[in-house]
Amino acid sequence: MANEEKGSGSGTKEKPDVKKRLKDLETQLKEGQVWKSVFRHKLDDTPRNRSLAVLSNVFLHLHPARINRDAVRYGFTWGMGGITFYLFVVLTLTGVLLMFYYHPSKVQAFRDILYLMNDVPFGNVLRNMHRWAAHAMVMTTWFHMMRVFLTGSYKPPREFNWAIGVQLLLFTMLLSFTGYLLPDDQLGFWAVTVGTNMARATPLLGHEGPFAPELGINAFNDVRFALLGGSIVDANALLRAYIWHCIAIPIIASVLMIVHFWRVRKDGAISGPAPVMLESEMKPVKK
Repeated sequence: MANEEKGSGSGTKEKPDVKKRLKDLETQLKEGQVWKSVFRHKLDDTPRNRSLAVLSNVFLHLHPARINRDAVRYGFTWGMGGITFYLFVVLTLTGVLLMFYYHPSKVQAFRDILYLMNDVPFGNVLRNMHRWAAHAMVMTTWFHMMRVFLTGSYKPPREFNWAIGVQLLLFTMLLSFTGYLLPDDQLGFWAVTVGTNMARATPLLGHEGPFAPELGINAFNDVRFALLGGSIVDANALLRAYIWHCIAIPIIASVLMIVHFWRVRKDGAISGPAPVMLESEMKPVKK
């Protein structure tokens, strides 16, 4: 009996508190020199330190230290701005992976697409992720602009950021348009043919547009010739679409997004809904 009681007593030792050990590990990590060299201020200390932590971090600085609770409700913002940026990140990651299997040449482009769809493991999934994210980004950008317009968030002091948003919408459409030609199939060929034929009627830039003869613009020096690198949709057009789609436009769009986020921060964060006045606060109208 004594041995059994002794054995049972030894088996009921307290188990180590896992949560306490994790908490101690977290405290030890945050008190270390590496953590302090990256994060100079504590987030969970005082309101002043929380503000300093936000202001001293390049990523957190994009958001103000304090925001209006009603301004970030999904019923007000629809979350379209954040979803659009998330889709841009998805497009960037999947686009870089697709570049490992693609050659922007008339001989290889379409073959690379077939190889990607049929032979590369998860290649078809990767391509469809990129394609559907591109379609979704065009839609969410339009929805974001519509939400900003309907809620009056383009009004002062945010009119400059509205102009930046319009440019981002334009470059989003151009990203989708230049990506059309890259598979080098019939759909992309005729889409780019129709689009660039419309460009030749652009005022001051296209040889069929207004004031083209007065400026000396012809079919071999207008905007259509510059877009295609020639007079027809061929290898030069494919190479230029690849450079615009994978290098030039993403860089321009990234710079504009940085400015866009920065201006949201400097303009007093996201504009909130109009304040609702109580009946007791309303002043009677003089007759």
